[in-house]
This record gives sequence, C-alpha cells and structure tokens, in this order.
Amino acid sequence: MGKSRTKRFKRPQFSPTGDCQAEAAVAANGTEAEDEDGPAAELLEKLQHPSAEVRECACAGLARLVQQRPALPGLARRDAVRRLGPLLLDPSLAVRETAAGALRNLSACGGFEVCDDMVAKDIMTPLVALLKECSAGLDSNEMSPQEKKDESKNSIETIANEAVNVLWNICECNSRAVSIFNKEGCLEIVLKYLSRFSTNVDLAISVAYCLQTVTEDNPELLKSFSTPALQVLESAMLSPVSSMEFILLKTLVAGTVWNLRNIIPSMSQAEIINAILKILADVLELDMGETIIQMKEAETQRLKSAAESEETVEMANGHDLIEDEEMEELPQKRKIRRKTYTSDLLPTTDKELRETIALLTAQQTALEIIVNMCCNEDPSDDEWEELSSSDESDAFMESSFSDGGGQLLSPLCLSDEIHTALTNYLIPKKVFEKTTFPNSNAVEVCSRNPSWKPLIRKMNTIQCRALMCLQTLVSLLDVGHLGGVPALQTLAQHLSQLLFSQPDFDKNVDFLEAISSALRALLQTMASKNISQCMTPDQLMTLCKVGICSSNISVRVNVVSILGITGSVLAKEEGTLETLKTIGSFLLEVATKDPSLVVAGEALDALFDVFADGKEAEKASVQIKLLSMLREFQPIFKMRALLSSGLY
Repeated sequence: MGKSRTKRFKRPQFSPTGDCQAEAAVAANGTEAEDEDGPAAELLEKLQHPSAEVRECACAGLARLVQQRPALPGLARRDAVRRLGPLLLDPSLAVRETAAGALRNLSACGGFEVCDDMVAKDIMTPLVALLKECSAGLDSNEMSPQEKKDESKNSIETIANEAVNVLWNICECNSRAVSIFNKEGCLEIVLKYLSRFSTNVDLAISVAYCLQTVTEDNPELLKSFSTPALQVLESAMLSPVSSMEFILLKTLVAGTVWNLRNIIPSMSQAEIINAILKILADVLELDMGETIIQMKEAETQRLKSAAESEETVEMANGHDLIEDEEMEELPQKRKIRRKTYTSDLLPTTDKELRETIALLTAQQTALEIIVNMCCNEDPSDDEWEELSSSDESDAFMESSFSDGGGQLLSPLCLSDEIHTALTNYLIPKKVFEKTTFPNSNAVEVCSRNPSWKPLIRKMNTIQCRALMCLQTLVSLLDVGHLGGVPALQTLAQHLSQLLFSQPDFDKNVDFLEAISSALRALLQTMASKNISQCMTPDQLMTLCKVGICSSNISVRVNVVSILGITGSVLAKEEGTLETLKTIGSFLLEVATKDPSLVVAGEALDALFDVFADGKEAEKASVQIKLLSMLREFQPIFKMRALLSSGLY
C-alpha cells in the first residue's frame, strides 16, 4: 500500500496584507472598466506629469486598477512595469510610496507570470536601489524622541515597507530575484529594517515574511548570516511584547530561524528547537473564536465612544462652518485626499481587526511551520507532484498564505530534540483543538460585519491546516506520545463526527482533502497497532463514493488508501464477506476507470493489500472474479504507464 505522504507548506505566494480581493469589490461596486486599456492608458500617461501630486494620484489609481485581473493584459501591453519602475526613485517621497504600492499590488495579484515579467523588465534594479536609499535615509534621520514624529522619517519607513513587500512577492515567484537578493546584499538591508521591530512592527512583519521566503532552500544566502544577523533574529523572536502583531512577528521569525538550522551549531540546536516550538505552542494556545468575539466588541465600543466624542465636539463648536477660512483649508484637504489614496495600498488600520488578523495568520503559520519541521523534501518522487493540492488564494490575508499547490513530501523520522519538544509543549493536543469547526458565535459575529466576514474563511483555513498538521503528527509520533490507544480512538470518533456532521462536506475540497489525509494517517497507525477501526462500512463507502468523484487527485488517493487500509483489516475477520466484495468491486472500478495513473496505481496497491490474506478475502476475490479482471487489465495499465513515462 502506498506510503502516506505529508504536505510541506510553502510560503504564501501573495502578500498577507495585500488586497487581492479587489476584483470582487470592484464587481460589487460596479466600477470595473468596460475597456481596461482606457483607464490604463490615461493613468500611465500621467506617470510622466511634471506635477508630483498628479504622478502620485496616477500611481494610486494604478494600484487599484491592477487588482482587476481583466486590466492586467492591457497594463502589460503598455509596459506598466517599465513606466512605474523609475518612480521608485522619484524625488517625491509620496510618489515613491504610491509607486511601490502599485508594484506591490501588481506583483501580488498578477502571480508568477507577472512577477517573472517584472524581473525580466529589470524591476529589481530600481527596487534594490530604493531599499538601499531607505536604509541610508533611516541612518541619516536618527532623531531625538521629539523629532521622531517627523513625517519624512515615517514616510521613509512606509516606503521601505511597501518596497519589502514587492521584494517578497517577487522572490516568492522568481528564483532569479532570489539570486539578485543574494548578490546585492539585500539581507543586510532588510535585517536593519527588522531591527526596528520595537518601533515599527509593520515593517518588521513584512521583513519577516520576506526572510522566511528567501531563506528557504537557499544555501548561498545562509553563508551570509553572521553572528550579529542571528542576534537580530533572536531579539525579535524573544521580544517580551505580547500584542497580536508581535505574536505574528515572532512566529514568522521562528519560521526563518528554522530555515537557518543548518548553520546553527549542533550544541545549540536543541535549545533553538525548544525556543521555536514554545513560540508555536503559545500561539496555538490562544482561542481564536473568543478573541474574535472580544475584539469585535472592543471595536464596537471604540467606535461608539468616538462617535459620542465627535457629537460632543460638534455641539460645543456649533454646526456652522467658518466659510471665510475655506480657501485656507484647501491645502490641508488636498493633503488628506492624497493620504486617502495612499491608504488604499496599505493594510487595514482598524486596530481590533488588524490585531485579530495578525493572530489568525500567526496560528495558520504556526501549524505550517510544525508540518515543515516534521517533513523533508523528496524530489525524486516525481509522480507525487501530481498530487499537489488545488491552488488556494486566501486573498484577504495572503494573498499566500493563498497557499499555492504544494508538492507532497515524505516524512522524516523525527530527531530526538523535535520529538521531545513536541511532546513537552503539548503540540498534538493543541493541534487537535484547532481541528474543530470554528466557534459558531464568532462566525455569526463575522458574518454580520462585511469587514470581518473574510475571517470566516481564515478560520476554515486554520482548521484545514490543523487537520494536515494532525496527519503529520499521527504519522510520525509514537502512539504513547499521542496519548495512547484511547486517545487514538477518541481522535477517530472526532474525525468521523467532523466529516459526517456536514451534509455538504463534498463541496469543500480543501476540507475534504485535509480530513481524508488525517483519516488516512490515523487508520494506518491504528491498523499497524491492531487498534479497532472507527468507521462503519456504510460511513466508509459514503466517504469513498463522494471522495472518488472529487476533481482533487489527493482526495481520490486518500479515499482509495483508506479503503485499502480498512479492507486489509476486515480481511482477517469473520463475517466480512459482503463488505469485502463491495470494497473489491469499488477498487476494481477505480483502477480501471480513473483518469489518473496515480489514483489507478493506488487502487491496485489497495487491492493487493485487501486480498493478500484471509479466508473471507479469498472467498470475496473469487466471487468478484478479481484474478481474471486483473489479468485483463494488466496490459492496459502497462500501456498507460509507458505512455505516461514517454517510453512508448
């Protein structure tokens, strides 16, 4: 029977704070352009305008336009990247900021093709130059506490934040960009930004995301990490600040430190692993449902107090405006309007929503890091690439952490350090708690508020990540460290209840893939330890009939494997003839009719396991004419395999 594979999570393709949901918003507002070249041409032309304010507004308009996918081809034809690139070094800081914001949205919403095109059109040259100028600007702008409120310094940090997000998005999608990152000394620059985490956590978070991307599978860059560089990471990771944004920062830095494990002295590795898993355990300890309810209530109270204060001020000042000073106020109004354009490019500034998003992202990231800590790439198994999950664009937060299709990978035997730390910090228990459906009260709160509604999807994503993480832990930990036989049986009942309590579970592909993966791993472990199975034959066949119709190959492989595992157990028991016949007939149909060679092969593998031994299995194989059907199918399968390999 095929070995259960564990998915190793890649960094999100899209910016977690970028807004790629604009297509839906634009459609809802009815503002999508009928001719995408019309506004594109006008905005691109204004990029050359002598007025800095016009250039800034043009960049802001492009930042919104690029979020509409129909507009992207027109922008590409008109060479938008080459026109925006020079504005990264515009004399006006406001233009630099909005140009970087436009390129950030373009790189986030355009995906791999657009990022490749940006690198091909040499966007990295002005981008790296901007990053270096921002770094130098921060050095020259070191000020006294009173001077730190100066707008120019705030602008430089804001520009740096936008630029780092562009860098992250491009490096995520393009290996040449990563090479340029290595050669141009970008590491030193972004670490300088990260060192400012105590005063600018937004910039630090952007850097942490970028570092997590560029340090993955990049041995050349690892050589550049000096002791001071590692100390910057350590300072951020061990920051005592406990706000939700700092929790996200520490989680991301923990992921980066894990990527650097090969350059950490062996004598320190156990300490580092413990520090990483303690951070992840603390993150998972927090109840996201209760947090959402509390933060939404806090937002409601804040807005209510603000409205009451505003009403009080209006009553004190009267409702009449001083019309004689209207002209004097115009410059200020114009400045506010410009800031409104700029805010379109930035994350939401609602304090409570922002912090809640940070927590949910931290929990999702923590689960992904745990999986990655327990897995190792196995690129030799090319056939498993076909089992990549469907692309998920969680645009509200990610994108990336839309989680793009990831390669399925073989689990490693856990090192003693990871094994011990996982157990000491109760990671299996905390992961198990995250596999439950989201708090219904939290879902209701979010559903009533448009700005909070995308958090429902985020909560569902966390549940799916937890199920995938559970699959990894069940596959790799000893039964004793999972709580013993009773805990496994409880877990089996829990997963069955999760699955069958949802009448339309077949419509949620991500959930079906995650829970079928967890069930497959659990049933494998239970079968190997001779622990009684949890699913009734009716439940088993319901799952398999639904799963085999899925367009997701991973789901089909999982349900076929589950059927094989369960069938091999039933083959050794008495009175299971009819169930074995049903299983055998189902697997034969899958082997002969499924369009995927991987799924067909898994079905054959399952057949061999189910009917390898046992009196009931022997009777069933005769009655369904298994041997003759396999002989008839053998040349067909062989031909399909040859065609697939290109040898025929």
